[in-house]
Amino acid sequence: MISLRAIAYKTAKKGPMKPVFCAKVSLLTGVENDIFGKPGKRQVTVMSQQQWQLACNEINADLDWLTRRANILIDGYEFSAADVGKVIKLGNDVSLLITGETDPCKKMEQSHQGLEKALTPDWRGGVTCKVITEGLIQIDDQVSIITI
Repeated sequence: MISLRAIAYKTAKKGPMKPVFCAKVSLLTGVENDIFGKPGKRQVTVMSQQQWQLACNEINADLDWLTRRANILIDGYEFSAADVGKVIKLGNDVSLLITGETDPCKKMEQSHQGLEKALTPDWRGGVTCKVITEGLIQIDDQVSIITI
């Protein structure tokens, strides 16, 4: 079973991630209050807890998931190139179209030496998504990945 483990947003481009228990996800703003939530292919970012752990294990570090700067952390699934075009259903209402891979950037290297490289293989950095149906999400919501 796949579940939603964490939600976060940032209000400034280089600002800190702010974790929340629940959030509204909308067509116009992505995750509520997130600076990068404007409509487009990279409206919401989603990361796999398992893939994050693989990256951390590779660099022998116990880093908080917020270091990755993603909006949503799910448990029980690992992303790959085959997921582009699939839909992530979060809870009862929210649907996100997977548009691509979230490429690791220099901020990851600044956070911890070797992190950018550790996130590069096998889509460990997560996926970018576009909101297709809006609603509320909260931690422990059930998640499914479906082909449309």
